[in-house]
Amino acid sequence: MRTTEQYIEKLRSMRPNVYMGGELVKRDDPRFGPGLKTIGLTFDYVNKPDYEPLLTATSHLTGKKINRFCHIHQNPDDLLAKQEIVRLMCHKCGRCIQRCMGVDALNGVSVVTKDADLQYGTNYHDRFLKFLHYFQENDLVACCAQTDIKGDRSLRPHQQSDPDLYLRIVEKRDDGIIVRGAKAHITIASYSDEIIAVPTRAMTPKDKDYAVSFSIPADTEGVKLVTVAHIQRPRKHLRAPFEDCGNAHSMVLFEDVFVPWERVFLCGETDQAGKLAALFATFHRHSYTGCKPAYTDIIMGATALIAEYSGIGSVSHIRDKLSQLITVAELVYGAGIAAAVKAEKRASGTMVPSPLFCNVGRYHAGVNIYHEYETLGDIGGGLSATLPREEDFYNPDTAELLNKYIKRKDGVSAENLHRAYRLIENLIVSAPGAAAQVSGLHGGGSPIMEKIAIASTYDMEAKKQIAKDLAGIVD
Repeated sequence: MRTTEQYIEKLRSMRPNVYMGGELVKRDDPRFGPGLKTIGLTFDYVNKPDYEPLLTATSHLTGKKINRFCHIHQNPDDLLAKQEIVRLMCHKCGRCIQRCMGVDALNGVSVVTKDADLQYGTNYHDRFLKFLHYFQENDLVACCAQTDIKGDRSLRPHQQSDPDLYLRIVEKRDDGIIVRGAKAHITIASYSDEIIAVPTRAMTPKDKDYAVSFSIPADTEGVKLVTVAHIQRPRKHLRAPFEDCGNAHSMVLFEDVFVPWERVFLCGETDQAGKLAALFATFHRHSYTGCKPAYTDIIMGATALIAEYSGIGSVSHIRDKLSQLITVAELVYGAGIAAAVKAEKRASGTMVPSPLFCNVGRYHAGVNIYHEYETLGDIGGGLSATLPREEDFYNPDTAELLNKYIKRKDGVSAENLHRAYRLIENLIVSAPGAAAQVSGLHGGGSPIMEKIAIASTYDMEAKKQIAKDLAGIVD
């Protein structure tokens, strides 16, 4: 398994193809530092006794100990361990641990490549297993490039006036394929080793050129990563772990990119394309049942802390609001547990969590996200947004009075109250805080997508039959 230093050194060796603010930038650009530190936690914690059992797994390919973020789930315990380690790691960085997208894509591809081989006699799964061996042996980091630009949402991929608005195959050669298009909202693309591309939706036979999945190094010729980094305002005095972690999102541009056949996992199998789109969503929504409760934990903790520091921690309506946060966090986490317990093993040997419970959990996480931020803003009050700059608390002309007038409950120091409000500021009135709210709503699928998935997978006929039996109705 790699170290953080080895991971970053690999990034430095890659071809420059990351753009930010109109400039070509390096992968170790300081603005990516918080993101690199976040990913680094997944390397640093593998040797910590409290984390090693969850953060490592035994490869079903080699029998070696590997990072769990490179593992193909073999049983419900694997899914439960992934969910738990995601929650714990998010507690350490205060945000998305980011590496789950790669493992979720790997698991989805593992299922579909085997299914495609069984249906069409192809050799996608052998290709995938060779790639997986390489991925695990090198402890790689991958992003998942799923969301296409989509153009006119009322039209299918082949109906768009510009055929490149969905990623597509433009040429098949003896040695591989050429693809063109773009993927949007791709987290950590700018500091990933690999880009795993999967379809974004179900396809019809006329969408054959868009039914494609592959993995390529993130610095492949023809790939451009146009990126925005979300980082906190650097602190000069009150350094804190939360400000040190962050993330970045890219629009990934594919300009006639060559993909060798050994890295192509679907090529025109439209029925499998829709299946892969849904499978990645299922695995990723299961990951959300770990990270989203973690984020609620952080919001809950900040809300309870500022209430305590303000002397109102035991007030009934505060306790009621905190209880609501608890119910959301544990309901979502419980749905993830149910998804793992109700998982099914597929032909590839991969354990797939229950789509129903994954979508139920992710739905409740999404529809409650803004209420959680509202609760923190409500209890935190106006200082959440109007707290003077940190430097003013250390300016001799203003420091004494600011520390005097920020005080609230006796026994709570001005510095601790200051630190608590800086955390709240970071959570709800910063660029990363705003981005986290949108990603909390849409990341892994918007609530409407979860409702569609729930409705499409739920056995409503069985419920109608229960009603008929109770009513004495015989068809």
